[in-house]
Amino acid sequence: MANASPDLDNAEAQRQLNNNNRPISSGFWETECTSSKLFECSRIKALAERDAVQKKTFTKWVNSHLARVSCRISDLYNDLRDGYMLTRLLEVLSGELLPRPTRGRMRIHCLENVDKALQFLKEQRVHLENVGSHDIVDGNHRLTLGLIWTIILRFQQIQVIKINTADNRETRSAKDALLLWCQMKTAYPEVNIQNFTTCWRDGLAFNALIHRHPDLIEFHKLTRSNATHNLQQAFNVAENHLGLTKLLDPEDVNTENPDEKSIITYVVSYYHYFSKMKALIVEGKRVGKVLDNCIETESIVNRYDALASDLLDWIEKTIAIISNQKFANSLTGVQQQLQAFTTYCTIEKPIFQEKGNLEVLLFTIQSKLRANNQKPYVPHDGKLISDINKAWERLEKAEHERGVALRKELIRQEKLELLAQRFDHKTTMRQAWLNENQRLVSQDNFGYDLPAVEAAMKKHEAIEADIASYEERIGVVIELSSEMEKEGYYDIRRILARKENILGQWSLLKELVAGRRTRLEKNLALQKTFQDMVYMIDWMEE
Repeated sequence: MANASPDLDNAEAQRQLNNNNRPISSGFWETECTSSKLFECSRIKALAERDAVQKKTFTKWVNSHLARVSCRISDLYNDLRDGYMLTRLLEVLSGELLPRPTRGRMRIHCLENVDKALQFLKEQRVHLENVGSHDIVDGNHRLTLGLIWTIILRFQQIQVIKINTADNRETRSAKDALLLWCQMKTAYPEVNIQNFTTCWRDGLAFNALIHRHPDLIEFHKLTRSNATHNLQQAFNVAENHLGLTKLLDPEDVNTENPDEKSIITYVVSYYHYFSKMKALIVEGKRVGKVLDNCIETESIVNRYDALASDLLDWIEKTIAIISNQKFANSLTGVQQQLQAFTTYCTIEKPIFQEKGNLEVLLFTIQSKLRANNQKPYVPHDGKLISDINKAWERLEKAEHERGVALRKELIRQEKLELLAQRFDHKTTMRQAWLNENQRLVSQDNFGYDLPAVEAAMKKHEAIEADIASYEERIGVVIELSSEMEKEGYYDIRRILARKENILGQWSLLKELVAGRRTRLEKNLALQKTFQDMVYMIDWMEE
């Protein structure tokens, strides 16, 4: 039995050798060829699908920037061939003006326009490997995609993404830095980002990035099995609430082999968005302090600007009110206006004395700017300290003029009030005198003989002389009323009415005096006739 085993081994070995030396059948070769073709076909199909996704993503990315200049492309390969859209894209991205494209649709014109764009990229130190103007003009798919990817790398600033790790080591690769940033922003048990392909298929990673805004995403309700819903929700929220262009569709990501460049292009937009929101944290404490100072300085500048505007507006309104305000036409009204003006000067005005505060604010602003090695702050035209001082001087001038005018008006009103009091006093006296004299001249008790009538005549003549001398005093009343009327005394109607009453009484008195004289003269003549008759009778009796 011991010798049997080597013999069996030798027999088996010989049998295998014979099998190896047999000619291979044709069926075997056909199977091998079919497998190779299937593999090649699947590889080509995968490449075609990848190129299609890249084309769609890059087209959306290009259109998101061309929208700023109201331009749009529909086919990435064809619409860049004439060089016009490529030139416009580079102008939007760089903010610079490129050479004007050559007019014409001939191939030579297209080559010239594309060459200008490529030359601009070279001047920007963008490395273009195996890409010529004829490749773009001919619509070479692979090289056109490569050119757009190069532009994305350059102008999306993917190369400058740098993240400091926990051990204070800065990542050198932009791709690694972006991956690390994604990992730091998506620290969830359900999310494990290790690449920019398959780790994004279920959509949880995109939702996790957005979940830093908890009110936008209910992350706990998401499930890994519902990838299409997750992706659609993330893309829609990012577009509607974060303003990020929807570069991808769910079917572009939820595939066996998602395109890495397309996902990177889209994820970079998240990075830039959140970097702008958290600039202080990303830049570190040092930059944060500088930004805090800048924000504080800006806040002080805004406060200065607001205070200056409020103060200048208040000054202009106050000057207008002070300059245009009419005086009250009475002593009481002017006294109230003067009291209000005094209250303004002593109580209200100091509330608005922000001029000193503005000078302190401006000094603080300049000190902070000097500390940060920044240019001095220059207030807008019309808000300089000198402008505020000039406005303040105009206010004080208006206040002074208003105060002087109020005091003059007060003196005038006091004078008018004194004139009114004097007028009332004199008219009262004149009224009493007129009433008394009217009463006297209304009595016809002349007597019943010639001596009595003659005595009444003499008394009447004395009354006439007194009345004649009193006319000057009536003139004083007229003068007083005329002066008050000229000065616009507020109660001039009463004054004029009283004056007219005095004049009416005066006219009536003169009429009564004249009538009484006539009656006296008749009576005197009658008494003289009686006297003559008495003398005649006595003579005849003698």
